[in-house]
Amino acid sequence: MSTLSAVIITRNEEENLPACLDSLAWVDEIVVVDSGSTDRTLEIARRYTDKVYSRTWTGYADQRNAAHDLASGDWILSLDADERVSPELAEEIKQLLSQPEAGIAGCYLPYKVYYQDKWLRHGGFYPEKHLRLFRRGRGKYGDRAVHEALQVNGPTLTLTHHVHHYTYRSVGDYLERMERYADLSAREYFRQGRTTGPLRMTGHAAFNFFKMYFLQLGFLDGYEGFLMAVLYSFYTFTKYAKLRELTHGR
Repeated sequence: MSTLSAVIITRNEEENLPACLDSLAWVDEIVVVDSGSTDRTLEIARRYTDKVYSRTWTGYADQRNAAHDLASGDWILSLDADERVSPELAEEIKQLLSQPEAGIAGCYLPYKVYYQDKWLRHGGFYPEKHLRLFRRGRGKYGDRAVHEALQVNGPTLTLTHHVHHYTYRSVGDYLERMERYADLSAREYFRQGRTTGPLRMTGHAAFNFFKMYFLQLGFLDGYEGFLMAVLYSFYTFTKYAKLRELTHGR
């Protein structure tokens, strides 16, 4: 049977990490790479594994790739601290590793995304799939500042059961992350030579709300669906506003 390493990058994840690591009790190896946590993240990680490393933050893609290089399993499961592998997915992965299909380089995992404890069934959040399970040496994250994607060398397949992603704990949590992601996205757009102005900024934000809340049926998720549509449209406006500042040298 092939062996599996679960790899997680962290920074100040004491609230999320225990549940994530509990869901990985069945893997052969857990690797945690931290970047300057000031809470109990390292203490918690060391309860589950002796493979806990500290590394200066160098960006999402580079940090993940460096963390993967520390793993020794035949396969790597790349997760974030706010993600949890369901028992059903764990069994499905174990079955796959007992008789892996020849030539398969990686697997897409279905995701259920939550705001607090509310599963977001609409608004573009479901179904959501991410390539997170791959043969060691056959996958690498591309060079993007944000929304980095794993690329594998070879065919892929999609599994059936879910990763539970508890992405936002509160509005404040969302806004704190939004500032960071909007800044990274704006810099990525600037690097690509994109430009924007007031009309485009407003149009993108308005359309994002309309798409999530109406076209993607976010209204069926009640208050949480409305809140996510508003917050994501605000994020869209903010990243384009930051891009405009960059293009005007501010």
